[in-house]
Parts: sequence; structure tokens; C-alpha cells
Amino acid sequence: MTLLQINSFAAGAWVAPNAGARPIENAVTGEVMAEAGNDSLDVAGMLYHARKVGGPNLRKLTFHDRARMLKALAAHLDKHKKALYDLSFATGATQADHLIDIDGGIGTMFVFASKGRREMPDGHVYIDGEVEQLSRNGTFLGQHICTSMQGVAVHINAFNFPVWGMLEKLAPTLLAGVPAIVKPATATCYVTELAVRLMLDSGILPEGALQLVSGGIGDMLDRLTLQDMVSFTGSAQTALKLRSNPHILKNSIRFVAEQDSLNASILGPDAGPDTPEFDLFIKEVQREMTAKAGQKCTAIRRILAPESHVEAVIDALSDRLSKTVIGDPSNPKTRMGALVSGAQKRDVLAKAAIIGTEATQVYGNNDFHDHKGAFLTPMVFHCENPDSAERVHDTEAFGPVSTVMGYRDLSHAIRLVNKGQGSLVASVITQDPAVAREVVLGAGAYHGRLYFNNRDSMKESTGHGSPLPHMVHGGPGRAGGGEELGGVRGVMHYMQRTAIQGSPDILTAIGGTWVDGAIEKPAPAHPFTRTFHEVQIGETIHTDPRIITRDDIEHFADFTGDTFYAHMDEDAAKRNPFFPGRVAHGYLLLSFAAGLFVEPNEGPVLANTGLDSLRFMKPVQAGDTIKVRLTVKMKTPRNEEYGEVRWHVTLTNQDAEKVAEYELLTMNAYMR
Repeated sequence: MTLLQINSFAAGAWVAPNAGARPIENAVTGEVMAEAGNDSLDVAGMLYHARKVGGPNLRKLTFHDRARMLKALAAHLDKHKKALYDLSFATGATQADHLIDIDGGIGTMFVFASKGRREMPDGHVYIDGEVEQLSRNGTFLGQHICTSMQGVAVHINAFNFPVWGMLEKLAPTLLAGVPAIVKPATATCYVTELAVRLMLDSGILPEGALQLVSGGIGDMLDRLTLQDMVSFTGSAQTALKLRSNPHILKNSIRFVAEQDSLNASILGPDAGPDTPEFDLFIKEVQREMTAKAGQKCTAIRRILAPESHVEAVIDALSDRLSKTVIGDPSNPKTRMGALVSGAQKRDVLAKAAIIGTEATQVYGNNDFHDHKGAFLTPMVFHCENPDSAERVHDTEAFGPVSTVMGYRDLSHAIRLVNKGQGSLVASVITQDPAVAREVVLGAGAYHGRLYFNNRDSMKESTGHGSPLPHMVHGGPGRAGGGEELGGVRGVMHYMQRTAIQGSPDILTAIGGTWVDGAIEKPAPAHPFTRTFHEVQIGETIHTDPRIITRDDIEHFADFTGDTFYAHMDEDAAKRNPFFPGRVAHGYLLLSFAAGLFVEPNEGPVLANTGLDSLRFMKPVQAGDTIKVRLTVKMKTPRNEEYGEVRWHVTLTNQDAEKVAEYELLTMNAYMR
């Protein structure tokens, strides 16, 4: 049998394995199918190529350019995912597992592409939070911004998700403008290599943006700088070894870890055997034990149920597991495939034996020999004394192994779940909101994610074990203390947050967003008559004033039905500490403001899509006047036809005092 040669991609060239290569076995047959590794890789050259070629190429692009790049990459992978499916069967994964790994990774890339376009500017500086007023008159201000790190991200990934594990890190890294060197686990690196080849062959990535190490990374970590970062997924033991590297510590190099996790699921005290929640609980546990043969960092390792329901849980779970078809993952009837290797199977059995010193095995056949590959049946244990037990709370058998334990009351369940000393996720199946709140207050500090589900949400929920790109993935303590994903939060791990201080003009120039107090640009024509590309940041008009009359107030009240006493009853309004007497409606002021600044004729402004940050600052009475300052604050392209313009709107009275302020959003056409 000809072995697959799994190459690395270093400094723009593919590098074949050499004498230092390691054999890789097929999880289904147990036969050696490939080899990977090159102990003479030029890691210094790889780092140089990433920093001097990949980084500058990426940083030339705006966030929106990078987001479009991610979308194109995801679409390209999606067209070629069958090739990834076919190869991935050798890892022991079923077609359902491919949907988690391959489709899940591609979907994650699509989400980051969307968030990059919708939530980040079409520029190079990300503004983090509002302007801080640092002086009385507003001439000296502060703001937090984020800019791209100028190094390289080294991604060290686990064997269980050779595609998702790469893409969920790669998407926010590239969106941040940082090149990546990807090092997958050797056991499944052949799938990662194919995905990398597909992306590189597409021609979408700029040179130097992505490199691949199939095998060991040599002394790469000893060559990193303060501008570089490491993102690791794997065992706590390996994470400790890597993060303890003296060079990493000495130079304060960013190190993010996602590691061992004794995740738990709690059957709520209200969820008895005859409830939809009980059935949902059993289904969730069975799915988490068998998906990817239990080789998921988010899989349920501890099953907590009220003591009175423990026996029912064991019986129901055993019955459901007994119907799980185990075998060749390429067979459509198979529901659970093999572990990734014989070594992994032996490790799972060894860890299960440790758990067995404190718990009784109530389901599973440890001598499952129907196949030559790394197959196991699911294994369920029952721990009768979870308070005194230690191993069931600190030993993770990274396979289809889970332990049932009973709890007396909800506070007891919270103590037990927290004995995991930090987890990626805990789930609670309950219909009672009070139960959910108590768990959050008692266990939230120990978990990166809390997942609640019941009959109301079960049809649309994503499942206990599904990290979503929108939400943070990570956890404290044993789980590694890091975070990934979480939308734009994940991008920030590859950027530097910097506090900038200066005048409004300085902040405007740096952030590309107009700051109140900065120089106003007189509009050459009404800004509503100018296209998205013509209108400029800081472009401003000042309207004529308008007098607010009592008739205006009363007509507005009668027309809208808003007869709140502050607008209609002089004496009642005076008794209110906020008002000197009858005042104009806030929304009347907004309506009159629009009447003052809107250009009514057909033009580039296509739609008003909303307003943000509305504040009413000073009451307006009959006889007062208002006028409006309208300034272009920010521009964000949306598609090929139009972009979003964010306008800063300020209403002032006859004494030049601010009475209201808000941000108006419009969609403006690119062409007339």
C-alpha cells in the first residue's frame, strides 16, 4: 500500500516528509495509511515569511476586504467539501460528524465574514467603545482603539476537528490582519492538509497569509516575539508544557489555551421522567456521548440528576445507547464511528479504569472487537458518592464515556458541577426560570458557557456541545482560562488595544469616525443630495431655527394619543422635578428636526434605517426654538449598490444649549 505523504507548506513552498516522519493509521482499519513530519523544516524562515510578507499583505486590506476574502474562502471550501468528507472517513468520523467538523468550520468562516462586514469598519482601525470626556470643554478626549498585531499567530490544534479546529481560529486571525502558521495534530493532519491545499490553490489568500506544519514545530516557540501569539487546543498537560516555555513567559507572548474539560449536564429538579425535558435530557446526553465517538472538548462527561431519578436516567440512557449503530463510518446506517487511533482507544480505556475506581460501570462492552479499528461502545458509569469522589471530577476519558451521579437539591448539584474546577460548558435541562437563575449565580464563574434548554426552545436549539461563532468558546481553570470565537471578540485576540488621547480632530483622523468637537466641513450641497462616495466624514449643515408653540404640543398629543401629563397639565408638570412646566414631546422634537434637515426630493438617500444613542438633555417649552446640526459621522459600505451613512444629529435651543442628540442611520446609493 502506498502511503500518503502529508506535506507542510513553508515560506511559499510545499515540503515533503523526511526521515523524521511519523506513521499515521487509519482509524477504521488500524492500518498505517500516511506519514507526516519533517525535522528539518526552516521554522525561522516560516516566521520571517509570515511577518515580512504575509502580515504586510494582509494589513494593506481593510476589515471589509478581509471579510470578503473569508467569504470567498468559505464558498470555495463549500464547493469542494465532498473531497474532505471522503478523506475524513479515515479518521473514524461519520457523515453526521463531518457536518460538525467540515460544514461547521465552513459555516464559522461565513459568520466571521458577515460580522466583519456588518460590525467592523471599512478601514484599518477598530474603535472599542465610546469617546471618554477627559476635559471640561471637550478639547482633550480619550478613546480605545484596536490595531492589527504585527507578528504571526501560531495555531496548535487538536486531532478531533481537523477542519473546524483550524477554521474557527483562522477566520478571526485573518480578519484581524494577522498571518497564521497552522500546526494540526499529526493523527488527522491529512484532512487539514487537504483543506489548506484547497484554500491556497484558490488564489484567494495573499502570499504569506497561511502556512502549514504537518508534524512537529521544532523550536518555533523559542523564536516568537511580543507581536506573535499562540493559540492551543489539546490536553492540559501539553498546554502547561507549552505555556511554561521560558521564552513565552519572559516576553509576555500571548498564549490562549482550550484544554481538558469535565463538562456536565444537569437534569433540573422539575424535569421528571414523564416530562418533555427528561426525554430531551437523555437525547442530549446520548448525542454528546456518540458524536465524534465522544471525542469532543464539549462532550458531556458528568450526568447530574435528582437522586430519585438516577435509576430512570440510567435505564433510559442505556436503552437509547443500545440502539446506536457502531461501525464503518462511511456506512449511512452507522451512528458512531471509531476513535481516531488505537493509541487513543487505549488511553480512553485507561482513563475509564481510573473512573471505575470510584464508580460502577452500568453500560458498555469494553472488549468490543467487531472491527480491527479503534472502536469502542459507549460506557456509562454510576457514582454513588460524588461528594467524596475525586477521579470522576478530574479525569477526562476523551471518548464515549460519561458518569451518572445523583444530587439532593439544586445547591448540591451546583457544588458537584463546580468540582470540575472549570469547564467549557454545562447544560441545564429545565422549564423553571428560577432554576436557571440559581445555576447562573452559583456556577457561572466556573463555566465559559451555560446552555439551557426545554420544551420551548428544543426545536431550534443548537445542542449542548455546539460552540457557535457568535458566542465565546473557552472556560476558566481546568478548561484553560482562554476564549475563542464570540464574534468580534475573537478578532480582538489578534489585535492590540491602545488608549489614545488627544483633540477631537486627532481622534477623528485616527479612527475615521467624526468626533463631536472636530472641525466641521461645510457641505457643498445638501448632503442628502450627495451619493455615498461623494459625502465626506465631518460634512455638516446647520438648519434654520423653528419655534415650538403650544398648538404644536397639543396637536401632537391629539394626533398621536400621547397625552402624558408633562405635556398637557401645567401644574402636574411643575410638580415633576425634571420639568419647569408643560414641555414638548421628545418625539415631536425628533419629528421637527427631520423636517428641518431632510431634503424631500428623490435622491441618493434610499431609506432611514433607524437611530442610535438617543438622549433628551434639556426640556423644551412652548416659545422655545430649536435648530439642528447634521454631521456625517461614519460611512460603511454594505453591498454593490449602497452603503450606510451614520449621521450625528444635535438639537440646540435658542441659548445654544443641547436639548437632544442622536445618531441617524441612512442607506445611501453609490450612484445617482
